[in-house]
Amino acid sequence: MRAAAVQLSSTPDRDRNLEAADRLTRAAAAQGAELVVLPEKWPVLGTAEQTAAGAEPLDGPALTWARGAARELGIDLVAGSIAERVEGAERGANTAVHVGPDGEDRAVYRKIHMFDVEVGGRTYRESEHEAPGEEVVLSETAGGAGLGLTICYDLRFPELYRILAVRGAQVLTVSAAFTETTTREHWEVLLRARAIEDQCFVVAANQIGEHAPGLRSGGRSMIVDPWGIVLATAPDAETVVVADLDLEHLGAVRARLPSLANRQAAAYRWPEPVRA
Repeated sequence: MRAAAVQLSSTPDRDRNLEAADRLTRAAAAQGAELVVLPEKWPVLGTAEQTAAGAEPLDGPALTWARGAARELGIDLVAGSIAERVEGAERGANTAVHVGPDGEDRAVYRKIHMFDVEVGGRTYRESEHEAPGEEVVLSETAGGAGLGLTICYDLRFPELYRILAVRGAQVLTVSAAFTETTTREHWEVLLRARAIEDQCFVVAANQIGEHAPGLRSGGRSMIVDPWGIVLATAPDAETVVVADLDLEHLGAVRARLPSLANRQAAAYRWPEPVRA
């Protein structure tokens, strides 16, 4: 299976972002990609207020485009994440949708871990505008590969990825707007760790550049194999990177070094909550 990670420099301008996503998704399909992954908040990304104002329902323009593009191009499309407007709720959600080659939704994942942190001299409070999801979501490509859906800050929570792998994920997708600071120092390390420990391919699409004054993402979208080898890395530009995912190689890795099979689930005890 050939996979692609689309790297965008999204702004508060929805029309501009849709055009860029369409152009690069088509470029990925032209290179033979059967699975295409978009980054986090690709339809609208700016200040927290601008991003929240750009929220849309699941039948809004971004996902309507995604369904049409997936159907026309005959691809599995992980439509990154959108700021979802949830009817009747005070807060929205950070939502990824996997659309199949028939243009139908195969899975909807709402980001579990909210980015409430201080990093790079800036404070982020994602939970002010969005509520955390509560469900781990495993989907499946048209070809039958197990597909785990995750978003950005989720990458720092290995429990999520282990659950996906145990449930049958072979490919883990990461739609992200990783900050420039954390991209430089943590991004590749975390992606390769998730690939190695869960013996999965990882397809990670990140944002790049400045989305609002002082709000920058670090790019370096990449595709990693189950041995932790980086198969493709994006340069610092809006672009797409493509790599072939050899599922037979994945099976061979799991057979030679069967760390998933060697888990001792009965011996694990969940620790008491960590107190600051």
